[in-house]
Amino acid sequence: MKAIVINEAGGPSNLTLQNIAEPTATEGSVKIRVKAFGLNRVESYFRSGLYGTLSEPRIPGIEAVGEIVIDSSGTFAEGQKVFTAMGGLMMARDGSYAEYVTAPLSHVQAVDADISWQDLATLPEAYLTVWGSLSKTLQLKAGETLLVRGGTSSIGLAAITYAKFLGAQVFATTRQKANKQRLFDIGADKVFVDDGQITQQVRAEKPEGVDKVIEVVGASTLIDSLKTVRHWGEVNVVGLLGGAPVLESFGLMSDLPNTVKLSFFSTGLLGSEHMPFSESPINELAHKLVKGELPSLLSKSFDFEDIQAAHEFMESNKGLGKLVVTL
Repeated sequence: MKAIVINEAGGPSNLTLQNIAEPTATEGSVKIRVKAFGLNRVESYFRSGLYGTLSEPRIPGIEAVGEIVIDSSGTFAEGQKVFTAMGGLMMARDGSYAEYVTAPLSHVQAVDADISWQDLATLPEAYLTVWGSLSKTLQLKAGETLLVRGGTSSIGLAAITYAKFLGAQVFATTRQKANKQRLFDIGADKVFVDDGQITQQVRAEKPEGVDKVIEVVGASTLIDSLKTVRHWGEVNVVGLLGGAPVLESFGLMSDLPNTVKLSFFSTGLLGSEHMPFSESPINELAHKLVKGELPSLLSKSFDFEDIQAAHEFMESNKGLGKLVVTL
């Protein structure tokens, strides 16, 4: 099979197209013919040697959509449309940048929507993350106000559309004034240009503070985000776009407002008893995307052979949405 392989850490040019043996599905896993996959920033970190150790040639990629080739358990039928994400992809097993991939049964879900592979590939990792953050952690409800800190990232855009799907009012931030319209187009009710300190802007719009915050930027804006929240509200951190996840100093009484809750969510829980794939909203969202009831996150699509250009574009921060690679 054809696969994208990293032989040593480095830039996008270190992603090489090679012919290697197809993977074999072991007990408890399935084999999937990959039709498309979304790109994620963690894959560029992995390629660069900033996320884990590259001690041997590895295939990157933490999500994929495609068709079942083999499932000895009989859970899925041959040719069935599915998606997978996490489940050790790229770390404990080869990743999804390949014509075939194996995945644990616990990290595979069927999709019955009549949706293109390209559109389906925009959904898994982004919406599984915001599902874990907004539904599972923040328990966002209709009528509440959510602030999306880092709205132009793929996770931020997914958070905006998913929060609107849940019936919430959505405030969002962008560092570039030119990107405000993109956030309005995706569903944001109010957009703030973010210079690192937006509390005054948010409080001017909602004096008592917002109900919930999904923090995609991370440590660099966290303290300011906490100040935008009403009493008994909550901030959930999901991203690290602003740099290392470390605060040099954090005062529990001076920086954490009275009664405001702070939490962190990562997709490592996906597929566990706490977040079974069978409960994920991806299939429902796929149907809504097909019907035009959910805005598309797609920013740009690349052919498999253009993976180096795809990574270069991802690192340019010009995407304003989800980047997809099709096979």
